[in-house]
Amino acid sequence: MAKAKKKARSKAKTRKKPLRKAVKKAVKKVLKAARKVLRKPKPKAPKPAAPAPAPLPGERIGVVTHYYGHLSVAVVKLEPGVTLRVGDNIHVKGHTSDFSQRVESLQIGHASVEAVGTSDDFGLKVAEHAREHDVVYRLKPS
Repeated sequence: MAKAKKKARSKAKTRKKPLRKAVKKAVKKVLKAARKVLRKPKPKAPKPAAPAPAPLPGERIGVVTHYYGHLSVAVVKLEPGVTLRVGDNIHVKGHTSDFSQRVESLQIGHASVEAVGTSDDFGLKVAEHAREHDVVYRLKPS
């Protein structure tokens, strides 16, 4: 009978160890999950403020609608109520274009003119490459 009790005790000990390990493992998982939930979120660094947009170079007077590279001529559509004259200083600004120049030549139907208005379809000789949708500004006289 003494041997039977020893065997029963040894079996009980062997059964308890794996059970204890499993319980400990489960408790660790639960504690880890609880810590994760209770953890304070780290404060995010504030985003730097966007730089202030550059001031416009002047009064917006129109948009380039077409560019003829072999002639270096831009076709410009003027805003309502605006006129453009030979001798005015303009600035052309776009995605890749950014230049200023003095208006040297304006043409309507291959004929030179001194001034153009809103309803005129005209060509403007430009110093650099202009692209469609580039904005044309009249520079303030200095």
